[in-house]
Amino acid sequence: MQTLLPEGWPRPSGYANGIAAEGRQVYVAGQIGWLPDGEFATDEMAGQIEQALKNTMAVLAEAGAGPEHIARMTWYVTDCDAYLDALKDIGAAWRDTMGRNYPAMAVVQVVRLVERRALVEIETTAVIPSAD
Repeated sequence: MQTLLPEGWPRPSGYANGIAAEGRQVYVAGQIGWLPDGEFATDEMAGQIEQALKNTMAVLAEAGAGPEHIARMTWYVTDCDAYLDALKDIGAAWRDTMGRNYPAMAVVQVVRLVERRALVEIETTAVIPSAD
C-alpha cells in the first residue's frame, strides 16, 4: 500500500489523506464495542473503541489480514465531544491494537446507532496484496 500525501500538505496525525493499494479487498461490516457474546464491558468511549477495533481485527484475521492491510475506516460516534475528550486513551487503544498503521479515515457524529448502548461503529476496508 502507498500512503498518499500531496506535496506541501502537512502530515496528518493518526490517519492518512489517502491510500493506494492493489490486491484482494476485504470489507468489514460496522463493528461496535461489544464482546463476542453481545454484551458491553463498558459504557466509555475509549473502551468501546478499543473493543470495536479488536472486533475488526478478528474479522480481518478470518481473511488472513491484519492492521497493516487496512486501507480505510469510517467511524460513526454518537458524541464528538466524548470522542475528543478521550483522544489520549483512544490513541493508546489504537497503538495497542493497530500499531503504527494509519489508514484513510473519517469520523462522523450520528444521532444514535442501532444498538442503543453503542457509542461507536467502525466500518473498514482492507486490501491484501496479491502474491506474485
